[in-house]
Amino acid sequence: RRVREAVVSTQSTGASAKAKKGSNPLIERRPKNFSIGGDIQPKRDLRRFVKWPKYVRLQRQKKTLFQRLKVPPSVNQFTMTLDKSTATSLFKLMRKYKPETAAEKKERLRSMAEAEKTESGKKPVVVKYGLNHVTGLIEKKKAQLVVIAHDVDPIELVVWLPALCRKMNVPYCIVKGKARLGQLVHKKTAAAVCLTAVKPEDKNALNNLISTVKTNYNDRFDEIRKTWGGGN
Repeated sequence: RRVREAVVSTQSTGASAKAKKGSNPLIERRPKNFSIGGDIQPKRDLRRFVKWPKYVRLQRQKKTLFQRLKVPPSVNQFTMTLDKSTATSLFKLMRKYKPETAAEKKERLRSMAEAEKTESGKKPVVVKYGLNHVTGLIEKKKAQLVVIAHDVDPIELVVWLPALCRKMNVPYCIVKGKARLGQLVHKKTAAAVCLTAVKPEDKNALNNLISTVKTNYNDRFDEIRKTWGGGN
């Protein structure tokens, strides 16, 4: 009898709770209808269904191909970029030798004209850029350190440059990326830049970078030329 009373009491409390939980009679319940011509659909992540611009599709297809196909060593070497700490110290050094901007050059020429000077004096020590210019400096063995971007497109522009540096015994390295190199020389992008000289106070830093770069690139020539990429 007591058990039956307990069951009846729990059922009555449950019913009262449901009644309390029920909708307010003053507010009409209007469930949404998402069928055609009905309510507006909720916002969803549609990135997978978007028709991406052609350059984005090409980038993604190219990346997939590089992962699936066998990539020859001459192209695969551009995936072996300089480590973050060394790259940071390299860019820190090269920022000290940025060439003058167009506005600075204009100001310098104006001041020379006002002073009636024909020569600007000693040639400044700056970062050299431009593929033809850098190539000429390597061939003359004037370049002390060559920095090549890893994402030059088409890759044929720079694919031969590491081999030339090894042949001429010029230290070289590959860094991320062409836009970062472009910032050094006030351009959008730069395929390759180089240093021909530095100030006496920076010689020690340059020598440390050269020794690191030679160990990672120039001295690993046989290993790099045999390492294929892709094929996952």
